[in-house]
Amino acid sequence: MVQNQEIIIAGFGGQGVLSMGQIISYSAMKEGKEVSWMPAYGPEMRGGTANCIVIVSPKKVSSPIVTMFDSAILLNQPSLDKFDAKVKPGGLLLCEQSTIITPSVRTDIEILMVPATAEAVKMGKKQVANMILLGAFLERRPIVSISNILLALKEVLPERHHHLIPLNEEALYAGQRFASSHMQSVQKEEVV
Repeated sequence: MVQNQEIIIAGFGGQGVLSMGQIISYSAMKEGKEVSWMPAYGPEMRGGTANCIVIVSPKKVSSPIVTMFDSAILLNQPSLDKFDAKVKPGGLLLCEQSTIITPSVRTDIEILMVPATAEAVKMGKKQVANMILLGAFLERRPIVSISNILLALKEVLPERHHHLIPLNEEALYAGQRFASSHMQSVQKEEVV
């Protein structure tokens, strides 16, 4: 398992950006890890910009504010424009494919474009796109277990939405499968 991660998650309000960060944070706490979750959003929330910085570490987190990140989960083009250069060399840039018009051209990081919204629509609930992205992220950076993510969902989701936890679980595994199959094809290309 990856031990320490400084993550930026960014997109429009209403895409589940902040809840994704909360879910990672709650899951990490369940595993006895040190956590920082710092949200930032415009006054209009839904439709405006939203981001959160999540730090997961085996040691005390000295500051919740970081300017360079190990990983970025970006759900729209403005977020990519803002945070692309802030991913550390060797880091992971994970993006929602349908919202990115101009992809990153960096060659010093791992880039994974995930068709999360399209997959979520196939599953019948567009709102689980963030869980597909989270599943893909955890396949590449397994900082917490899926079982603890599911426990955290019960704490983060309002009780009236608990009936959606099985669908969220399905979405997490769909994201993992996508990232895993993409990884295998990348490895095959490198071997050739």
